[in-house]
Amino acid sequence: MSTDPSDLEAEIEATRERLAGTIDELLYRASPKTIAGREVATLKAHFVDPATGQPRTDNILKVVGGVVGVVALFVVIRKVAG
Repeated sequence: MSTDPSDLEAEIEATRERLAGTIDELLYRASPKTIAGREVATLKAHFVDPATGQPRTDNILKVVGGVVGVVALFVVIRKVAG
């Protein structure tokens, strides 16, 4: 480590630049728009194969089956309670 003031100033400036870049990256990653985009991409990848672009029918059928089951449960509960 050098004690020359100009070397110290250059090192401090380099550190500031790295910190500024890190802060900018953190702000980008924490942005609601970025988070929403990541979540949409994750959800889409669950239902569409990213490599081929073909729908993943097994995952789609599981979700549809779950929705139909919940709706059927509500219908049964309404008939029993009503």
